[in-house]
Amino acid sequence: MTHSRFRSLALLFCLAASSACRGTDASPTGGVVVVSSGADAETLVPPLVEGSQGRVVTELIYDKLADVGPALNTFGDVGFVPKLARSWDWSRDSLTITFHLDPGARWHDGQPVTAYDVQYAFRVWTDSAVGAVQRAALAAVDSVSAPDSRTARVYFRERTPEQFYAFTYTLIPLPAHRLASLPGAALRDAPEVRSPVGSGPFRFVSWAPRTRLELSANTAYYAGRPRVDGVVFVFAAQGATVAARLLAGEADFVEQLSPPDFAQLPRDGAVRAQPYGSLDYTFLLFNQFDARDAARPHPIFADRAMRRVLTAAIDRSTIVRSVFDSLARPAIGPFSRMQWTADTTLTGIAFDPSAAARMLDSLGWRDTDRNGIRERAGRPLAFSVLVPASSRPRQAAAVLLQAQFKAVGVAVTIEQTDFNTFLDRARRGAFDAMVSGVRTSPSPRGVRDWWGTPGPDRGIQNWGRWSNAEFDAQLDSALSAPRVEELRAHIHAAYQAALNDAPAIWLYEPRFFAGVHRRLTVRALRPDAWWSGIVNWSIDPAQRLPRDRRAPATP
Repeated sequence: MTHSRFRSLALLFCLAASSACRGTDASPTGGVVVVSSGADAETLVPPLVEGSQGRVVTELIYDKLADVGPALNTFGDVGFVPKLARSWDWSRDSLTITFHLDPGARWHDGQPVTAYDVQYAFRVWTDSAVGAVQRAALAAVDSVSAPDSRTARVYFRERTPEQFYAFTYTLIPLPAHRLASLPGAALRDAPEVRSPVGSGPFRFVSWAPRTRLELSANTAYYAGRPRVDGVVFVFAAQGATVAARLLAGEADFVEQLSPPDFAQLPRDGAVRAQPYGSLDYTFLLFNQFDARDAARPHPIFADRAMRRVLTAAIDRSTIVRSVFDSLARPAIGPFSRMQWTADTTLTGIAFDPSAAARMLDSLGWRDTDRNGIRERAGRPLAFSVLVPASSRPRQAAAVLLQAQFKAVGVAVTIEQTDFNTFLDRARRGAFDAMVSGVRTSPSPRGVRDWWGTPGPDRGIQNWGRWSNAEFDAQLDSALSAPRVEELRAHIHAAYQAALNDAPAIWLYEPRFFAGVHRRLTVRALRPDAWWSGIVNWSIDPAQRLPRDRRAPATP
């Protein structure tokens, strides 16, 4: 597809969702947006980012070549919005895409963004020494060349329906002039970790880990200056504190209000709940290997029959109603209902505590000493559940899980940690089970990253190290299917294999409501990236606080 054809399609999307495209706007400029968050970024180097807060910050500091449009289409390039690449062309065989960079794009140190930055970023993302979480998404890319400084040519090993999406959604160009001299493994200790120089709408100012991170508007941004002067993120380890700052008028925005927050919304309308779509889902993940010896199978969860029994013991509908009322739905499987590949025809494991109790008996787990806890060969049926202290819904869900497991003779201990510790333990496999959440991508490719067998091209974030050959094969076939009908058939088989094998108990999909102070005007929030429209947010001059009268200082 040539850019001339793309331009007319993009214009239609631009008119439909102004948050994704820059246009004439009478909104005021100035002021500083304060975002209250329950988690800090773990790094500011894009290929090393794993958590959602890391994505928020890095995607404000760095720009992609192109971004998915408001329709979240992932096939071909229809609806994609130009960013660093102002246009692109396809070869006749669709195995090459040539990106033409915007000549006005500059790094925050004033150097131009070049095709060599794209070429260098590809090397970084695919370098095993770097260990980029999303490197599997680039498996179909053979190489990147730079015919000249403004032209980046991407060669693919094979044609796939999502090749454009996989490349542009994943790869973020990096400043080669600052980083290319470093070996891949040294990126984790590079100055960019502490003081990144990006190409996006906001510049890095300062970062006090787990406390505060400041960004200022990039006044020389090639796509036009952001309307706000800066964005400040304030972090809280406890979920109640996150919303409390908004309710007290100390913050302007909270990504997600939890159910208890609604009862505290002020009657004068100072804070409103703004609904938006969500690509999130939450689950109780079973570790397939021993938390203390990663070489040994987990004494409980390595057994497929046990995982299915534990799933049958849990009433997910009751958990959702108790924690969220009507603000969430029971999850179906390893996907979000908002993904276009969602499948509501799957057969899950039904809640049946009586059957679960009988099966536990048949597996040899019995309450022989009448203390309410089953045991086998002298070992109690007990495990711990790791939960981030910053998430009140996950904490509440863990308490209900604990009670429901106890009803069938299973003892559960809840471990609460701050989010960074939670993420570190997840990476290391230092847990029995954990209440984890995924902000998946619009594409089913994200399913392979979270649930595929851990390896060089899949399962990068499969912290439970679950492996299922049928799931892998069906998902691979789905991602290479040339027609939508074939893709849906394979993806159905993959999802059903996951439900049958029960690597997790899929708990809930939240209905997202952002908390927004009335002084802040927020455009439509994109389900996969609420932060993508911050450049067009604005603050009412009449309601600005003293802190709004000065922008964060530029470093």
